[in-house]
Amino acid sequence: MMTTAQSRFARIDGVETHYLEAGSGAPLVLLHSGEFGGCSELSWERNIDALASSFHVFAPDWVGFGKTEKLFSFDDMWGFRVRHIAAFVKAMGIDKAHFIGNSMGGTMLLAVAASETPVWPMDRIIAIAGGGNVPDNAARQILNSYDGTREHMRKIVEAVFMDPAIHKDEDYITRRNDLARAHGAWECTAAVRFKAPWATRGAMPEKPDYSKLACPTLLVTGEKDSLRDPGFGEALQKEIPGSMLHVIKGAGHCPHIEKPEEFNEVALRFLNA
Repeated sequence: MMTTAQSRFARIDGVETHYLEAGSGAPLVLLHSGEFGGCSELSWERNIDALASSFHVFAPDWVGFGKTEKLFSFDDMWGFRVRHIAAFVKAMGIDKAHFIGNSMGGTMLLAVAASETPVWPMDRIIAIAGGGNVPDNAARQILNSYDGTREHMRKIVEAVFMDPAIHKDEDYITRRNDLARAHGAWECTAAVRFKAPWATRGAMPEKPDYSKLACPTLLVTGEKDSLRDPGFGEALQKEIPGSMLHVIKGAGHCPHIEKPEEFNEVALRFLNA
């Protein structure tokens, strides 16, 4: 699927960083998900043109993902990624921006927004299937155990999406698998899932105190998200003061991809409020 967004590169704090850029107006930063094969192109190709009709959109590939340099910080994975996005936003000349994040991107977005001194200049934020409790269920085990085969990537696609048309899209499965097998990509994506035998937790920080989140917040979830507990969105909304929730019927973990028209309409209405 083609988009009018321009593919660009910038050296951000020494990291060769790839990003998509489109539109004009107030800045909007898009943060993609963190599964094997995740990147800005696959995450936002069905949304970026619609969003760019109202905003100046920037969609960077996280460090270690997509076409961004394949690096990983074992001593401070979380902080390394947060600082990289902060430096990216500064390099783009952005003083204030709306942010949208999916899955890992949404989880990090909510965590930064709930921190004592947020280092990203956030205005309104939209978290898609991000934040809250992350159950170690059967669907997530499929995502985490990717072995590099096309057959396993098909299983990941079936776990993430509910739409049979995506399950049958051979070109889409091939694109995801090729990105997941790019040099250094598997190692960077797998590294966050490592945990030393003596550690009490992995690389992720403790759960944020979402009651401290002050940005206007919209939570978007898929009704049939197999990677989350039932009622995940409703439970998270109760923790974030003044937040709004939109559940997309029939969709899975990436409802903005499965139901782009509905998501784009809801997102634009919220961001333009």
